[in-house]
Amino acid sequence: MSHHASGPNFGFPRGDARLDMTDLYTFPKPGDPSKSIIVFNVHPSFRLDSPEPTTTEPFKPGALYEIKIDTSGDAIADICYSVQFASSGDGKQTATARRLQGVQAAGVGEQGEAIVRQAPVSVGREAVVTEAGDYRLFFGWRSDPFFFDVNGNFNHMQFTGDDFFKDKNVCSIVLELPNSELGTNKVGIWARTIDKTADGWVQADRGGKPLQAVFLPGEKKEDYLLGEPADDDRFIGVFAHELEHSGSYSPEDAKNIARTLLPDILSYDSREPVRYPHNGRTLTDDVVDLFFSIYANRKVTDNVGPHGDLLDEFPYLGAPHD
Repeated sequence: MSHHASGPNFGFPRGDARLDMTDLYTFPKPGDPSKSIIVFNVHPSFRLDSPEPTTTEPFKPGALYEIKIDTSGDAIADICYSVQFASSGDGKQTATARRLQGVQAAGVGEQGEAIVRQAPVSVGREAVVTEAGDYRLFFGWRSDPFFFDVNGNFNHMQFTGDDFFKDKNVCSIVLELPNSELGTNKVGIWARTIDKTADGWVQADRGGKPLQAVFLPGEKKEDYLLGEPADDDRFIGVFAHELEHSGSYSPEDAKNIARTLLPDILSYDSREPVRYPHNGRTLTDDVVDLFFSIYANRKVTDNVGPHGDLLDEFPYLGAPHD
C-alpha cells in the first residue's frame, strides 16, 4: 500500500504497526526467468508523524500474513501463501508458511500444505534464508526499498528530493518460487494481514497497488481495508470524486481512471517484461512519480530515486539500518 500508516488518520491498522502492509513487489528472479520473486513488506520501523520507532518485534505472533493469487481473473484467490509467526521466551520468532489452493485459498489460511515450519526470523544485518525444495524464503527486518519525499507531499506537493525512507526499515516476507506454482497465465496478486481476536479473524490491511488509500477519506478507508478486491467496484465513485478534486478531471474521465486503479490487485505475467503498472513491480520502479502524475493530472516528480543498498541476490533488500 505504500502509505506506511494505512489505518485511519494515518495511524496503523488496528493500532498495530506489525499489521501494517507497506508494499508488494513481484518480478522474475534475476538470472533465472523460470522462477519469480514476491516481496511482501509490513511493519514500518517509524510512523510518518512520529520520530519514535515502532517496536522491535518483527511480526505479530498468531496473526496471518497472506499473499493471494488469482489465476482466473475474477479477483478471487485461487492460490494463497500464508505465513504465521510464533515468539519464544528469548524474544526470537519463527515462521510457518503454507500453500493453499481452491476454496481454501479464498478463505483464511490456517490449513493447507506446510512449506516450512518454525523457520527462523532474521533480526540482524545478515539475512537468514530458508530453503525448502524449489522454494527459498526470508522473514525479518530489512532496509525499506520504498523511496518518497513524504515531507514534500505534506507541503502541498512541493518536493525537494528529501527521501524520508532512506534510513528506515521494514519487515519483509520474501518468497522465491517456480513460475509453475503461479499457473501458466497472467495472474493477479495482492496481500493482506489478518489479526486473530476473541471474536475470530479480522482483516487488518490489504492491497496490491501502491498508495491507493490516498483516495479514501474517513470511514471509507476502514471499509476499504476490511474489503476484498472482488468488491472494489463500490469504491470507483470515491476514487473518481477525489480525482475530480485533485486533478480537475471531468466526471467521466475520473471514473475511467478510477476503473484502471481498481480492483486493488497487482497484475503479473512471468513471460512478459516487468514494468509497473503494466506488469508486476520491481524494487526500483518509481511508483510515486507515476501515481502523483495521475493524481494531479500533470507530470510530477518528487526528485527521489531508488535506494543504493539493494542486493543482487536473494532476498534483494538491503541489510537493516541500525
